[in-house]
Amino acid sequence: MVPEWLDALIATLAREEPAVLVSVARTEGSAPREAGTSMLVTPAGLSNTIGGGHLEWQAVQLARGMLTAPSSPPQPRIERFNLGARLGQCCGGVVWLLFEHISSGALPQWQERREVLAHGGRLFRYLRNDSATSEWSGSAQGRYGTSLTGEAGSWEFCQETEGENFPLYIFGAGHVARALVRQMHLLHADITLIDSRDDAFDEVDTRPLTTILTDTPEAEVTAAPPGTYFIVMTHSHAQDFSICEQIYKRRDFAFFGLIGSASKRASFEHRLIDRGLPRERLEEMTCPIGIPGIAGKEPEVIALAVAAQLLQIHSARRQAIRPRASAPLPQAQRS
Repeated sequence: MVPEWLDALIATLAREEPAVLVSVARTEGSAPREAGTSMLVTPAGLSNTIGGGHLEWQAVQLARGMLTAPSSPPQPRIERFNLGARLGQCCGGVVWLLFEHISSGALPQWQERREVLAHGGRLFRYLRNDSATSEWSGSAQGRYGTSLTGEAGSWEFCQETEGENFPLYIFGAGHVARALVRQMHLLHADITLIDSRDDAFDEVDTRPLTTILTDTPEAEVTAAPPGTYFIVMTHSHAQDFSICEQIYKRRDFAFFGLIGSASKRASFEHRLIDRGLPRERLEEMTCPIGIPGIAGKEPEVIALAVAAQLLQIHSARRQAIRPRASAPLPQAQRS
C-alpha cells in the first residue's frame, strides 16, 4: 500500500499546486509519533498527522508560511520542538521536524515513486541543509530507518519509506468477513476476498479490495504471495478443511487463522494428522482467532479482535525485519 500523504501529494501536484512535506526527523523521549512519520500540508488542507495538538498546529502554520512565501521556493528547514508546557503538550520529549517545499512541477517524479511503493518496494531519501530538494533513490547505500545528524547550520537527513506489504486473503464473505474487510482497509492491508457462492459479494463494497468468485477457493492459496495472512471463515466446514490443507502445503505464510471453537480445531487437527501432517506443524494454525479478552459474538466485535491480532503480528514482523538506525542529535535547533 501507498502512504496516505503520497496519494494526497500526487493529487495536489496534478492540480498544479505546491505542498509542504512535514516529516518527523528525530525524537527524544516521549513523542506522539515516531521518526519517519510524514504529513502533507497543502493550500486546501492536510493529509496524515504528526501527532495532533499544538505541535501539529505550529507545524501547519510554518508550512503554510512556506507555501505563501513571496520569493522563490524556500529552502528545506529543520525545527526543534520541546513537548512541554510552553507548547501546551505534556509528552515531555523533543521532536525535530523537517519542512520541505514540493514544487508543482514535480508530478512525474512523484508518480514514479508511488509506483515503487505500490509494488512493495522501498525508497530512500537523502537531504542536506544546503540542498534545495531531497534526493530519492531505490538504493540505501548502507542506510536504514530514519536519522538526523549534524548541527543547526550543517545537518544531514536520511529516511527510508517502504510500501506496506500486508497481503490478506480472506476465505468466505460472510458477516464477520465483511466487518473484517472494513477494519483491515483502514489498516492498509491488501485484501483479497474469496467465496464460492454466486451472491457472496452482492452487499460488499468491493472498491478497496480484490474479489474472487470460484468453485475451488482452495486453489487460490497457491496464487497468494509469500508473507500472506490467511483467514479461513467460509460457510462450510468441509470447504474450510480443504483450504486449511492447501495452506499447510506452504511454509511461507505470515499468519494462518481459522474461525471456530476449540472443538473445531481439535476435529481439524485429528483429520490433518491422519492425512500425514506432522504434529509439530499444528501450532502454525491459530484457532480460535482474535486477541483474548474481547467478549461478544457480534460480527463487528469478532472482526475487531481479529484485526487487532493481525496488526500485532504484522507490526512485530516489520520490526524484526529491519532494525532502525540511531544517530547523534542535531544541536542548537529552534525551540
